[in-house]
This record gives sequence, C-alpha cells and structure tokens, in this order.
Amino acid sequence: MVGGGQLARMTHQAAIALGQSLRVLSAGPDESAALAAADVRIGAHDDLAALRDLADGATVVTFDHEHVPTEHLRDLVAAGTRVAPGPEALVHAQDKLVLRRALAEAGEPQPAWAEVRSAEDVSAFADAHGWPVVLKTPRGGYDGKGVFVVPDTAAAAELVERHGTLLAEQRVAMVRELSAQVARSPFGQVAVWPVVETVQRDGVCAEVVAPAPGLSDELATAAQELAVRIADRLGVVGMLAVELFRTADGILVNELAMRPHNSGHWTIEGAVTSQFEQHLRAVLDYPLGSTAMTAPVAVMANVLGGAAAAEDWAGPGLDERIHHLMAHWPDVKLHWYGKGQRPGRKLGHVTALGKDPAAVRARAVAAARYLADGVVDPAFAFPTEH
Repeated sequence: MVGGGQLARMTHQAAIALGQSLRVLSAGPDESAALAAADVRIGAHDDLAALRDLADGATVVTFDHEHVPTEHLRDLVAAGTRVAPGPEALVHAQDKLVLRRALAEAGEPQPAWAEVRSAEDVSAFADAHGWPVVLKTPRGGYDGKGVFVVPDTAAAAELVERHGTLLAEQRVAMVRELSAQVARSPFGQVAVWPVVETVQRDGVCAEVVAPAPGLSDELATAAQELAVRIADRLGVVGMLAVELFRTADGILVNELAMRPHNSGHWTIEGAVTSQFEQHLRAVLDYPLGSTAMTAPVAVMANVLGGAAAAEDWAGPGLDERIHHLMAHWPDVKLHWYGKGQRPGRKLGHVTALGKDPAAVRARAVAAARYLADGVVDPAFAFPTEH
C-alpha cells in the first residue's frame, strides 16, 4: 500500500485477520502505519524507484491516498505489476477536471462546472451561475485543502495567478452531505453499504451517521445505484467512496475517493465486513463480504487536534484521557492513530452503536470531544440509551 497514514494502518489490521502481509511505503518511520506494520519501505510516493521497490514481489499495489503520479503507475503496470485501482480509473479521483468530464459524458448528476484559466473565465461562469463561486485545484486537494469560495473577480484573479488552471463549480444549496461507498472486484462483483450522512467542519469530516437519518429508501437506493454505475464505468477495483451533495432536488456528485475513506470508518464495528477488509478482498480478487449493519445505528466521530500543548497528547496526559473515556463510555470503541498533534489533524476516531440516532450520536460526539480537549459535556456525558 502506497502511503503510511491511518488508512494503511487500519488496512494492515484487516490484513492480519486475512492471513495477508501488508507492505507499506511510508514517508517516514513515525507515520501511523509505519509504527504498526512489519514490512515498511521508507520513500516518497512520487519517487518511481521507491514505487518499484515497493512493488517488487507484491501480489498487488494499492493506495491509502490518490497522490501518486499517474505516469508512475502506468510505468508499474507496463512492468507487469498489478495495480488496483488501475491508473486509468484512479486518475478520476486524482484529477477533478477528469472526473467532471467523465460524469458529464455519462450524464450523471453534478454541479455546474467549468475549466477556468483566467479571472475573466471565472467572471463569465459567475454571470451564468452566480457569486460566490467555488474554485478547486484539479489535483492535490483533500480535507478542504485546495478548495476556495471566492466572492468576486478580484479574489478569483489572485487564485488563478497562483494556481493556473482551476475547476470552477457552482456553489450548491445543500441540505446536507452524504457518502455512498461501494467495493468492486476485478470481475465486477459489487457490494454497497448503507448511505451515510457526513458532517464537515472547516472542510474536515467530523462525524458520520449510518444510515443517513431520514433519507428515503428511494433516494438511498438511487445513491447506491449511482455509486455502482460509476464504479463499473470507470473500472474501479477496490473501494470507491462517492461524496454527494443532497439538495432540495436530489443528489449531486461532489468528489470520489478510490480507497478506504473516512466516511466508512464506522464499518469496523458497525458492519459485518469493514471497508478495510472489503478493500483487501476486492484487490486480491476474493469474494466480497456482507455489508449488513451490526446495529440499527452507527456513529463515528473524529478526534481532531486542537490548541492543546503537544505534551497533553502524549504519555500520562493522553493515557489518562483514554482511561476515563473507557470508564465513562464502555461501549464506545476507540481507534488511535499514533500521530503527532496539530490543529485540525485527524488523530483518531470513536464509534458508538445503538438504536436511537440522537442518543448514539451524542455518545460518540461526547467521547470524541472529551478525548480531544478533556471537556465532558454535562448534557451528553452519560446517556443510558444503547
């Protein structure tokens, strides 16, 4: 797996149960997966020599992020390495303009968009679709990075001068954000999980509620069928997360991720087959597992780095918080990534299961907040409904 972050770490945990050995290409020895995996190669994801070394003797090469240069992946394929998802599929998660063109060709629902190279291009787009305009860098963005909401031509001109070609999108009047995840094997077997609601704060996923509360069966099925169509059309092998905008009129495709995704972390405890195990099943061409939920409701809450001093996140300080979290919420499951603290960084997540969406969400959010900043919310600290 290319990348040494928490997605590789949790994939490594799933690999152990399947009797598989996961080799990780990590930028350094202190990355999340490098701290846990036995077979770690240190190198950069854009270094072709490092990628070739990673692939040597491997059954398949896969990813915990999409930032590997497409031409390097084509080189690996030409040398006989099996890459999943392949470069011709993965480029749609790497390049937002490539994705928009493919969705337009397929007639799939998406926001109005245009490729822009100048402030005048942005202004013309705004004349048709209104200000503010959402501008995105075609490649390299994640967790809100590379996404800009611009109110006027002057702000657009500054961004175009800095970044060159950009993707302009109409700012959508969202009801909420959803995610539909599908796994697809090399010969086309697919498996879908319930559609979930994702809650974003400052461009970072903070909470995921499964299944999405109040979503009609008709719209949930439409979202799942959309994800399957995209996976089939693009030839995805492995996990695909389709991030969606729910509007008053239906659903629109926002972005794709061709790997395990934050919106699927709840599946570790909340589904018969987690997204990490399913990704491995798919890329290894095993039969896919059941996606049935293990409880009526599952809620994941991310633990995000804040303004606390670094020493509060290590040693006795962190251990004490984990100790009290387990005592206060014995049913809440903790996943800690072993990463250094900085504001907004995903340091871990918690998952709660139950029957009532509001009560389960309150439990997960309270536990995550306590671990993040030591604050126990008196309204939600000890809910009893499970």
